[in-house]
Amino acid sequence: MDVELLEIRQHMGQFPPFDGLSDELLDAIAEQVEVSYFKTGSDILALNDTLDELCYIRSGAVEVYRRQGELYNRLGEGDIFGHFSLLRNHKVRFPAKAIEDTLIYFIPDAVFQRLCEEDDDFADFVELERPRLETAAEQQKKSNDMMVTRIRKLVTRYPVMVEATTSVQQAARQIIDAQASAVLVIKEGSDNPRYSFQDSEGQIWQMCGILTDSDFRTRVVAEGLSPSTPVGEVISERLITVQSDASVYEAMLTMLRSNVHHLPVLYRQRPVGVVHLSDIIRYETQSGLYLVSNIFNQSSAQGLAKLAPDVRAAFVRMVQEGANSQMVGSALSTIGRSFTRRLLELAEDTLGPPPVPYCFMVNGSMARNEQSIVTDQDNALILSNDFVAEEHNEYFHALAAFVSDGLAACGYTYCKGDVMATNRQWRQPLAVWKRYFQDWMANPTPEKLLHSSIFFDLDSVYGEDLFVETLQDLIAQTAPKSPLFLAAMARNALNRTPPLGFFRTIVMEKDGKHNNSINLKRRGTAPMVDLIRVHALACGSKAQSSFQRLDDISKTQLLATGVSDKLSYALEFLCMSRIRHQMIDLQEEREPDNNIEPENVEDSERHTLKDAFQVLSNAQKFLKFRYPVPTQRQRR
Repeated sequence: MDVELLEIRQHMGQFPPFDGLSDELLDAIAEQVEVSYFKTGSDILALNDTLDELCYIRSGAVEVYRRQGELYNRLGEGDIFGHFSLLRNHKVRFPAKAIEDTLIYFIPDAVFQRLCEEDDDFADFVELERPRLETAAEQQKKSNDMMVTRIRKLVTRYPVMVEATTSVQQAARQIIDAQASAVLVIKEGSDNPRYSFQDSEGQIWQMCGILTDSDFRTRVVAEGLSPSTPVGEVISERLITVQSDASVYEAMLTMLRSNVHHLPVLYRQRPVGVVHLSDIIRYETQSGLYLVSNIFNQSSAQGLAKLAPDVRAAFVRMVQEGANSQMVGSALSTIGRSFTRRLLELAEDTLGPPPVPYCFMVNGSMARNEQSIVTDQDNALILSNDFVAEEHNEYFHALAAFVSDGLAACGYTYCKGDVMATNRQWRQPLAVWKRYFQDWMANPTPEKLLHSSIFFDLDSVYGEDLFVETLQDLIAQTAPKSPLFLAAMARNALNRTPPLGFFRTIVMEKDGKHNNSINLKRRGTAPMVDLIRVHALACGSKAQSSFQRLDDISKTQLLATGVSDKLSYALEFLCMSRIRHQMIDLQEEREPDNNIEPENVEDSERHTLKDAFQVLSNAQKFLKFRYPVPTQRQRR
């Protein structure tokens, strides 16, 4: 395969649905691709034209339109279009135009049909029309991403190669110029068919070794060899390689078993890249599992703070790979809990053992397992009833300050409402907390309703779990028997409404800071979480996650059949819209927030956003009806 075809398959192998294909299928594509260039503004596909090829965007940008001329989608590098026509009557249903100078790979219908027949993931991608960020969702269900991701995905550039007769000094210069850490050594001929390949000019070469930056130190400099020494004289005869369609996991095992840090990646016998162990580690460090492990290996608050960029990297990777909102929320909440636990361990190491038992309680999104990358602190301390303020308060105030300051350094901002364990009001014995909760439900003033909305999402992070479980039991037993409290909570949940106006159009924010935008938390996810909480309190659910609460609610007669499912779908879509926006902010090096501008949202997503807001609006209308303010007689 010549260099041009190799470049085609290398590029396509980086993007779904081609990134999961075997080398054989990628070969079939590359060998039959036709390449065409389109200037800005030129038509690529015209309505009702005959189409016998799948279109793949190599570079540039394309707009796809509906029959009536409305914009349907904007596509960029690595996207495909035209597959609907190939799956139906081969007539263009969605015309396409280049909005930038664009290079298109045209893949013949015969190859397209073969891909659909031989690769189920490819067929699902084109038949279900799932956006790129959603198509990887099924992959997330598999046990280990490293076992399904092919090592070629980690190859970002072609390897540096020198002939065996090249001097070590020249080889070192080439490594420096290429900003690489190794050079592959080749020679003419084919003594070893396993490592022989043909270049673009028909010349036969054989890879005979690899020279790394470490080798230069130990085999050249340390041995005092001359700079003119040929590299062929210092390379090891032992050559360990991996095929490009091997999994990342297989490549890692190969490195570990052979005790090597550099692994040449081959497409058949031709070298296409070199993967360093750090590439695999970097790939895996962006997973929540590795990050959690790394958190507990830190010996100081300063070390934990240095991991803040890794949290954002893990978030971006999860979203890119198609994780749903529950996966993302659970992972980020687990990471947040891990930071908190480790800080508490470090605090006890510094301050000594606690004078009385305690439980560090988290509230809000972390308690619900629904954290996003934009979050602040909501926490409190439940102390043993043996707590004596005069003797013990200084210790627990210092512990709370250590944790709160540490979390702030790790990216979890201080709560603007001061709902933190550093606040004496939220650092109390269990008996006081029980009185708090009972009073809030018995006398629901606006301030107490606000406290209920925050603290009735609660979970234990560290210490005596039984303290939090006691409070959860108290809520589950008392709330269903408190109609005045439920009615007040229901009306409180109506303070934030979805941005729907007449004819179901979206109403923009006009707050001066985010004009013509929608705050998806304030106008979407937060009011949805609030109303779900009310129903959960009414049915005595002890679940904390909004989605688990909906499961409990669906088992009762609080809502009509199917309504819980609609709420779940709407919440998931609102959460994912918010999450994806935050990911884009991070990728474009902006500080992430909760606001989206509708002009930056595709038509299809905007339509679904309206549907989700309408579900929320209907549910809020029912909330007031379902929990009326009891009459005086009922209150007695």
